[in-house]
Amino acid sequence: MAALLLSTSVAAQESLPFPPRPSGSTAGPTIAESTYSPLPPESHLPEDAPNIIIIMLDDVGPALPETFGGVIHTPTLDALVDKGIAYSRFHNAAMCSPTRASLLTGRNHHRVGYGQISELANDWDGYSGMIPRTSATVARVLGDYGYATAAFGKWHNTPANETTAVGPYTNWPVGEGIGFDYFYGFLAGETSQWEPAVVENTVRLDPSHGKADYHFTEDMTDKAVTWMRQVHALQPDKPFLLYWAPGASHGPHHIFKEWADKYAGKFDAGWDQMRDEIFARQKKLGWIPENTDLTPRPDTLAAWSDVPEDQRAFQLRLMEVFAGYTEHADTQAGRLLETLEDLGIRENTLIFYVWGDNGSSAEGQNGTISELLAQNGIETEIKDHIETMNELGGLDVLGSPKVDNMYHAGWAWAGSTPYRSTKLIAAHFGGTRTPMVVSWPNHITADKTPRAQFHHVNDIVPTIYDVLDITPPTTVDGISQDPMDGISMTYTFDSPTAEGRKPGQYFEVMGSRAYYKEDWIASVFGPRVPWVPGVDPAIFNWSPDEDVWELHNLREDHSQAHNIAADNPEKVHELKEAFGVDAKDNNVWPVGGGLWSVVFHPEDAPSNPATEFDYTQDVVAVPEFTAPKVGTRNNVVTIEVDLQEDSSGVLYALGGFSAGLALWVDQGKLTYEYNLFEIERTRITTTEPFPTGKVTIEIETKKAGDGRAAPLNVSIRINGTKVAEGTVPRSATLGFTANDAFDVGRDSYSPVSEAYFDRKPFAFNGVIDRLNVKYLQ
Repeated sequence: MAALLLSTSVAAQESLPFPPRPSGSTAGPTIAESTYSPLPPESHLPEDAPNIIIIMLDDVGPALPETFGGVIHTPTLDALVDKGIAYSRFHNAAMCSPTRASLLTGRNHHRVGYGQISELANDWDGYSGMIPRTSATVARVLGDYGYATAAFGKWHNTPANETTAVGPYTNWPVGEGIGFDYFYGFLAGETSQWEPAVVENTVRLDPSHGKADYHFTEDMTDKAVTWMRQVHALQPDKPFLLYWAPGASHGPHHIFKEWADKYAGKFDAGWDQMRDEIFARQKKLGWIPENTDLTPRPDTLAAWSDVPEDQRAFQLRLMEVFAGYTEHADTQAGRLLETLEDLGIRENTLIFYVWGDNGSSAEGQNGTISELLAQNGIETEIKDHIETMNELGGLDVLGSPKVDNMYHAGWAWAGSTPYRSTKLIAAHFGGTRTPMVVSWPNHITADKTPRAQFHHVNDIVPTIYDVLDITPPTTVDGISQDPMDGISMTYTFDSPTAEGRKPGQYFEVMGSRAYYKEDWIASVFGPRVPWVPGVDPAIFNWSPDEDVWELHNLREDHSQAHNIAADNPEKVHELKEAFGVDAKDNNVWPVGGGLWSVVFHPEDAPSNPATEFDYTQDVVAVPEFTAPKVGTRNNVVTIEVDLQEDSSGVLYALGGFSAGLALWVDQGKLTYEYNLFEIERTRITTTEPFPTGKVTIEIETKKAGDGRAAPLNVSIRINGTKVAEGTVPRSATLGFTANDAFDVGRDSYSPVSEAYFDRKPFAFNGVIDRLNVKYLQ
């Protein structure tokens, strides 16, 4: 039993926070008539409660780590396996925010409002993008029990329209709502690793916090190491909970050249052969059952032999950069272990290393230098990416601040070996299966036998509570709590062959779905193929009622290679019914609700609801999802500014070098640039000298057509007179970036234009009295 893991059990506490203790002293009218006898410090934890570290990488497939037969060197994962146990049938929610919300609460992702990522949330309860107070996080609960708590890296569980410098902060990582004591990282789903928009607690840091050799994964690890040392020095009797979740290896794939160069030539045979070789090693290691079959490549995904010779160097370098980026992140995680050893606390630290919040990402589609093209549904030719790359500096520019590169979906598929599909597909284990390692030397005997019990990220919090003999609270701050959906995994700690105890588990992301029960799984691929560019018009007529379900017996078919639905209609019906019951109970309805903002109604994606915005020159670093949509909606920007002959600098900017728009003044001219994901840059420049003194500049943008990515007509007026105009051939549909910003009088993080790349942030050297944005019909 879990209670036997620690030397002392604690009393069950069903309501948090703990009530205040009365004083042990008795007060009389005078000191002479009073007794002073303070009670000893109260602890709500077992005497030897462990430190707890949760490590989770991002967008890394189950077949990638060398530890389990893959191609990427993973020394930290290796070290933890050597002093711990590994789970070969552990699962996630197939998508970033949903997995994180489930991990942090011990509940299913729709139950806690995360049927979709924060940036694409909507008004249905299961898709709200907001963890409800009815599901207190592990940080909130352990904080009340006496743990110091901190989170580092990618967060992605705060509503996108609440991420400005003025909050509200109730759904940020720190504070009583979510419960962490300290946070250092970024709030969005991704960021440039070279120029990230970093938050410390509730303060947006100035971009100048970086340095020439800066990389965010190293920065966040520096902060994590310092925090552990401070807790150990200042509160040595207090255990800590540390959540370390880097941006790696989510796009953009940014890494120092020397790390990518480690993999030069390693992938030259292509993704099909890479998959065959991984499969053979997985069997040899015993990581997958001997009777596992390798699933075939989808018809919609190119074979390596289909890639033209003149494109292969580009595709290979994309994978080399990704591999270097991933090894670098795993190596940085190793610094946490080194710090534990230095402090003498490694043996009593319980570590969960979750290899991925979902499977490998196919969102790079055919390989790209600007990965948000996929989310915007914009189709391009590979030659356009290669041409732009060459203009920027050739293959060595991949991984640098000048591109937001992401690899071909073929590499993602190979990273899912032996399974089918990738991230965003909840039907197949290539999207939902993620290796996990648990290490706790004081209490778990190292054992190389894979744990094959079926488990899920919602099981981590119940496991922690079980280890600490904590009763999951029924009320927190007077609010009744949702039931735990996860179960404890402690029964597997010393028994690799114990019968699995997970009664069932549903999966659903954007209509892709599955239901697991007793080694059977029924599933539906869903209406959206993440590796196919553009938006298939058929999706607008999709109905979940018309979907055809697959069925797999996992005792005989580990990789979902053989669909036996036709031979077992009763089992299919049973699991479909079970999915329906859980779907209703967990707020999954409407099935496919996560498609609302990403496909059906992009205009409903979370944003600032205002139709007019008034800014001054000190308004900078406004997260794009809370900023005016000057690149996607009809609008007019009016700027009241003092221009002089020597005026220079950015007047306003939205986005970054990977995509965005900006207006700047330089050498007596005004220039407007619309940067469509680096593939198309439209620049409009005035030709006549502008007037000096107090002037009014207007930039009017109107769509020149209907549908997604419609052209834009842009006019520039000074004091009411048109001075320049032009047409943007295609426009963004959702937005330019996930974590860059809107700025007045500067371009804060990544610069939009190469024209001032070496002068960033290219702050305006004059006075902007007012900048107004008004949406037009």
